[in-house]
Amino acid sequence: MRAPSDTAAQERDAKGSCVSPEGRILEMVARGISLSQVLDGLCRLVEEQAPGVLASVLAELAHVTRLTTLGQLAPSTAHEVNQPLPAIERAISHSRQLEQLRRADESTSSEAECHGGVGISDIVGHSEAMRRVLKAVATVAPTDSTVLIGGETGTGKELIARAIHDRSRRRSRPFVTLNCAAIPSGLLESELFGHEKGAFTGALARRVGRFELANGGTLFLDEIGDIPPDLQPKLLRVLQEQAFERLGSTQTIRVGVRLIAATNLDLATMVAEKRFRSDLYYRLNVFPIAIPPLRDRREDILALVDHFMRLYAGRLNRRVEPVSPSALKALTEYDWPGNVRELANVVERASITARDGDLRFDLPMGSDRNESGGRGAVSVAASPGEILSEAAMRQQERENIAAALRRTHGKIYGEDGAARLLGIKPTTLLSRLARLGLK
Repeated sequence: MRAPSDTAAQERDAKGSCVSPEGRILEMVARGISLSQVLDGLCRLVEEQAPGVLASVLAELAHVTRLTTLGQLAPSTAHEVNQPLPAIERAISHSRQLEQLRRADESTSSEAECHGGVGISDIVGHSEAMRRVLKAVATVAPTDSTVLIGGETGTGKELIARAIHDRSRRRSRPFVTLNCAAIPSGLLESELFGHEKGAFTGALARRVGRFELANGGTLFLDEIGDIPPDLQPKLLRVLQEQAFERLGSTQTIRVGVRLIAATNLDLATMVAEKRFRSDLYYRLNVFPIAIPPLRDRREDILALVDHFMRLYAGRLNRRVEPVSPSALKALTEYDWPGNVRELANVVERASITARDGDLRFDLPMGSDRNESGGRGAVSVAASPGEILSEAAMRQQERENIAAALRRTHGKIYGEDGAARLLGIKPTTLLSRLARLGLK
C-alpha cells in the first residue's frame, strides 16, 4: 500500500493487491504519515477482502504498533516499521482459522438441534465407571450449577457437556462452545466478552462475545486450564455476578449463562503451583465429573466398536462387517492412549479399507511399538468360521503373544510371566519370539 497525500486514491489502487490469498501483505510503503493511519487504511482494505474476520484478531497488533510518524523514526528504531507486517499477516491467518472454527461450531450446534440434541441414551457405555458418570449427569443436569468435567484427551468431555445441557431447563436455548487452547491468548478476551467498535486497531465494528451468544443457555469452555492468568479474574467475576463489560466499553452487560468447563490438566496441582487461581478453581469445581479413560472401562470397547462400525457403514453406504473374536480380543487388550477418539478413528479407517469382508485394524504391535514406535495392521477375517491360511494363523499367533507380553509388561519368566499366561514353557516362548521376529 502506498500512501502519499491522496491516500484514498492509493487505497483504491491497492485493493486488488493488498493481501494475497494466503494472507500475506504484498506491498506496503508509507512516508510522512503516522503508522496508525497506515494501519487504519490497511485494516479497511483487508476488511473488504476478508469481511467479518479481521476486527477481533488485530488486537494482537497493539504491542507492536507505535503512534509515530514513519518519516521521523530514529535510525535505532527504524526496524520497528517492519514489525507490524508479520503480525498483520499472522492476524489474517488466525482470523481465517477462527472463522472456520466458528462456522464449524455453528454447523455442529445446528446439526445437534435438528437431531434433538444428545441424550444419555446416545452415550455408549455400560461399565460401572460409565454408570457413575451418567448418574452424575442425571443428577446435575436439572440444576444451574457450574460443572467441571475432567478426563484425558478423547474421552468425550464435550459429549457429556451436551448431554447435561440437553437434559436441563435450558435445552431450547443456545449451547455455545469455545476451546480456550485453540484461541491465541491475545484474542481470547474478545472471543469471550466481545468488543466495541474502535476498542483497538482494526476493531471496525462491534463484536458479540461467547457469553452474550450463550445468554439463557449454556457455555462450554474446553481446555479451561489454558486460560491466561490475566483473564482469570474477569472470568471469575462473570461466574460470581453474571456481569461483564465488552472491550472498549464501560457499560455492564448482565447475562444468565450456565458454565460447563472441561480440562485434561490437574487444576488442583496448578493451583498449588500458583499457575491457576484458587478462587476460580473453587467456583468451577462446584460439581466435578471425572470421565475414566477407555483402558479403565474395557468392557465398553465391544459396544463402542459395534456403534462405530454401524455409524461408518451408514456413512459409507456399506454393509456392517462382522468382527472376528481375534480382532475383538486385540481391540479389547489395547490400551487406547487416545481413548474413544482413537478407537473411532481406527474403526473408521478399517471400514474405509475393508475389502471382501477383510477388516484391518491399524493397531501398534508389540515389536513395532518397541522397536520403532510405528503401527502395524492387525488383519482379521470378518467371518469367525472362515478357514485361516498359514499366514493368517501366523499373524494370529503373533497377535496373541504380543497381547500376553503387553499384559505382563514384557516379563517372560515366573508365575506372572507371559509363558505361564500362555500355558507354555519360557524356552518355547523364546523360540516362538525368535521365529516370529518379536523382541
